[in-house]
Amino acid sequence: MDQALFYENAGISRETYDFCKEVLAQIEDRFKEIDAVSEVNQLKVMEAFRKAKVSEYHFDRSTGYGYNDNGRDTLEKVYSYVFNTEDALVRPQIASGTHAISTALFAVLRPGDEMLSIAGKPYDTLDEVIGIRECSGSLKEFGVTYAQADLTADGKFDLDAIGKKINEKTKLIHIQRSRGYDIRPSLSVDEIARAIKYVKSVKKDVIVFVDNCYGEFADVTEPTDHGADLMAGSLIKNPGGGLAESGGYIVGRHDLIELCGYRLIAPGIGREVGANMGVLRSFYQGLFLSPSVVASSMKCALFAAAVYEKLGYKVSPASDEKRNDIIQVISFGNPEDMLKFSRGIQSSSPVDSYVVPEADDMPGYDSKVVMAAGTFVSGSSIELSCDGPLRAPYLIFMQGGLTWQHCKYAIMKTVQEMKN
Repeated sequence: MDQALFYENAGISRETYDFCKEVLAQIEDRFKEIDAVSEVNQLKVMEAFRKAKVSEYHFDRSTGYGYNDNGRDTLEKVYSYVFNTEDALVRPQIASGTHAISTALFAVLRPGDEMLSIAGKPYDTLDEVIGIRECSGSLKEFGVTYAQADLTADGKFDLDAIGKKINEKTKLIHIQRSRGYDIRPSLSVDEIARAIKYVKSVKKDVIVFVDNCYGEFADVTEPTDHGADLMAGSLIKNPGGGLAESGGYIVGRHDLIELCGYRLIAPGIGREVGANMGVLRSFYQGLFLSPSVVASSMKCALFAAAVYEKLGYKVSPASDEKRNDIIQVISFGNPEDMLKFSRGIQSSSPVDSYVVPEADDMPGYDSKVVMAAGTFVSGSSIELSCDGPLRAPYLIFMQGGLTWQHCKYAIMKTVQEMKN
């Protein structure tokens, strides 16, 4: 079978096909490493399902207040087992990763407390939550102060700077695992583990919070395996497996999860209410598929890195670097190539493939943003998508991919778009 003919029928020239095939041959061993991590994580998820005794009746719909929702409560047990924590809060009422993070921060911080971010400035959408950009209802407005320790020039934790920043007011340490809209590398679980050990040696009772968005199942352990007290993420990213239509999770210490429940719902009521509204089957099944889907996303990112390195662009992480999340950054240096790549991703999407992405204003961002995402779930970044602020150095942040086969075609399509 001449596979190239099928790609030609899909708009990929033989020249592009041969070029990408040559690149793939060079990264086959790295694909085996990704599969090995995925296998370990699949076993971890499977054992969590078994330990929680998941049954079909756990998928039943609840409405109204959602009292005695056994399916919801069992799902939260599964998450606590997967992430090796005392407790979990997993709800469709959590609208996004930013909402999950905001819920956790407001749950544990009080007037007079200080939040210290030790991986530099957090993701753009937290600026107004924290009060870095003025906004009504921010932590700053409620009397919570913010401090920051930047990473070193090589993207590592600056332990000396962190030690000097921690003081009697420091209540919570914030660690963002992924890079956000930044050129700094994503943080490995091992690096986060060393940072947690250090900050606990400086101040034993400080709460370590990890923003785990984009990082779930990228490695065989998670930050909560290494002492993180609280961790949050979005279900339309990794752990939703492409099936969850909304929602988020927070996992960690039981007392802190109780506070998160009070913040999400209401004091004195908390986790006892919150109807599942018929989404539990997709939440369970999405989590079950997640290790495999994350592996596809990791392969997609690696392939894109190798292809665009060979084309002469600067990429991060490089094709020979260890990967700590599903995000791949490509530096185009100009808006034209950045938009061409975005159009290649959009035109190879299963949904809205005919749409041409353009940069526009987005809530939570301080510059125009281009987004390409022809996804089954709106905004889902475990499905193949890319985005980036239209500002120098014109970086595209690509993430996701439900199947490797689709990812392979999509990256070829971006190359073809660049050639055209």
